[in-house]
Amino acid sequence: MKQQHIPQATAKRLPIYYRFLENLQATGKQRVSSSELSEAVKVDAATIRRDFSCFGALGKKGYGYSVEYLLQFFREILAQDSPTAVILVGVGNLGTALLNYNFQKNHNIQIVRAYDITPEKIGQTIGGVEVHHTHELSTSPIDCDIAILAVPVSVAQKTTDNLVHAGIEGILNFTPARLDVPSHIRVQHIDLTVELQTLEYFLRHYPLQKEE
Repeated sequence: MKQQHIPQATAKRLPIYYRFLENLQATGKQRVSSSELSEAVKVDAATIRRDFSCFGALGKKGYGYSVEYLLQFFREILAQDSPTAVILVGVGNLGTALLNYNFQKNHNIQIVRAYDITPEKIGQTIGGVEVHHTHELSTSPIDCDIAILAVPVSVAQKTTDNLVHAGIEGILNFTPARLDVPSHIRVQHIDLTVELQTLEYFLRHYPLQKEE
């Protein structure tokens, strides 16, 4: 399916829409309006209509959107019918939590292999996933396109270089490091400290009003 370039902010909202549509279908609801979607996912209706317009006419004026059609459409866009294998590098506290969770609510995404340098962790199975030595990244073929990076910041760039050399094309970066990668590598940064600081800023300066 050929598409125009989709803004990154829109792309980030697509999984949120998809999850809500799954819940709607489970209740037997057949159609939904942008205002109903807005109330559920906490995104204003104009933004939802603008997001959907990136993909053409997904609904009808006066009718709204077919839940089944939208769900099928976004399932294809998000490749929900195709399994996505992911590797994890760094089995510290965060990495261990990710392995134990292993995307249980999204059955098409799964961490299939983990890597660490700590001797006592090598060979362990955590959350059903075996932990390998990080050195294997440069000696064994990697049959995945995506890696989750959860290593100490001091080795983040070196580990990233090894991942790129191993053929990884996308990195979900949980470290504070801003990684230097070739232009064909996509990196998504998840900095929990920044997110918390942003939340604290809004709580201090733009507090929401309690409903009476």
